[in-house]
Amino acid sequence: MKRLIIHDVPAQFIAEFSDTSEDILVDANQIHRYCIGCFGCWLKTPGTCVIKDGFENMGKRLSEVSEFILISKATFGSYSSAVKNVLDRSISYVLPFFEIRNGEMHHGERYHNHLKISAVFYGSLTEAEKRTAESLVKANAVNLNAELGKVHFVDSMEAVEEVLVWS
Repeated sequence: MKRLIIHDVPAQFIAEFSDTSEDILVDANQIHRYCIGCFGCWLKTPGTCVIKDGFENMGKRLSEVSEFILISKATFGSYSSAVKNVLDRSISYVLPFFEIRNGEMHHGERYHNHLKISAVFYGSLTEAEKRTAESLVKANAVNLNAELGKVHFVDSMEAVEEVLVWS
């Protein structure tokens, strides 16, 4: 199973995270340009972000994996700004056109890929923040037309590694 792992974990912990050579690790701390909402990835260069900084093919990367894992410092029940930025730059995974799914409007599929999305939040969260984080990951799964995997909450980097091994 090929996994795309987007993380904001400090460099000294990275080497232990990938359990197979097929895993694709993306360090969200390396992204320095934000999505500008120009819709270029939909209209000008379909499927590819117009910002050329090494993160322009995030949508395509999603199409090549069966599992998408977000590892993020817990930030008020959400992803860190770095992880959110990479997620925003992945919008080209879907089409600009809308369709109704389960009575809600969502973007259509660009790639016919069966994707599962999971998340690991590290740090201290209140129960309300955990509920918010779970709702966020669920909404991301719906928006990406993906299966919802597990959402884990851990206190330490060592626990993040254990969760990845169990996945």
